[in-house]
Amino acid sequence: MTMLQAVLLTIITASTPLLLAAVGELVVERAGVLNLGVEGMMAAGAMAAFAAGHYTGNPWAGVLAGALAGMIMVLPFAFLTQTLATNQVATGLALTLLGLGLSGLLGESFVGQPGVRLPRLHVPGLSDIPFIGPVVFSHDILVYASFALVAAVAWFLFGTRAGLILRAIGVNHAAAHALGYPVIKVRYAAILFGGALAGLAGAYLSLSYTPQWIENMTAGRGWIALALVVFATWRPLRVLGGAYLFGAVWIMGLYVQAAGFGVPSQLLTALPYIVTIVALVIISRNRTLTLTNTPASIGIPFVPDR
Repeated sequence: MTMLQAVLLTIITASTPLLLAAVGELVVERAGVLNLGVEGMMAAGAMAAFAAGHYTGNPWAGVLAGALAGMIMVLPFAFLTQTLATNQVATGLALTLLGLGLSGLLGESFVGQPGVRLPRLHVPGLSDIPFIGPVVFSHDILVYASFALVAAVAWFLFGTRAGLILRAIGVNHAAAHALGYPVIKVRYAAILFGGALAGLAGAYLSLSYTPQWIENMTAGRGWIALALVVFATWRPLRVLGGAYLFGAVWIMGLYVQAAGFGVPSQLLTALPYIVTIVALVIISRNRTLTLTNTPASIGIPFVPDR
């Protein structure tokens, strides 16, 4: 039971940054924008969160700094793709390179420095229940916030008029513009929301998952979050299940490696990315499922006078 409890706890911690980043990107893509810069925003958020926590000694300052860093990092992407109508794929890739390089440069002095950890919640009575208490009621606030965000985004997209407008813009931005909806403003808001959640995902890495700063500590999680959105066919609840599936694969690879099985460590390290590729191939074969939820205007620049 102790081993099972440890496995479940590590799966939850490994899945949370994937879930946060993927939920933010889902809203961005539902609005018709493809942002491949999630990895860069996560790296910037992780560095900013660690720096703020290190200097202030307050992990909540780190959480706020991580979210703000993600939003600041994504602003150039929003301006270039929405105001100047540049290619979203190329601009997103540039954002990833910028985020990784800038975080490595600014965070060089923080390598090896002590960090602060987000406090874990303690619910009187519930947190003390054997097995269930530590697994369910003893996490930090970002774990519970990730679940709340999934529910909130699902309600917003499919239960509100504003969510309907956002989805309509993602399906056909020209028709939405003809009806008088502010396509550019809505997409700016969606992009900033996605940047904030990517920054929070990075903050979780440097304040909770491993409360320290090392260069490239995102380790490809931003790319997995991007794949999760497609894997979930742009549905929030499926993103939740996919994040925990990929988190479980990530952690089980580490446990197999630690157990000393005769499996090459390089293969186990690559396992999450192999599963990502296989999942995308399987999803792409079902064209009906994919086309049903794919925002038709995704990746297409919108210029009102065209």
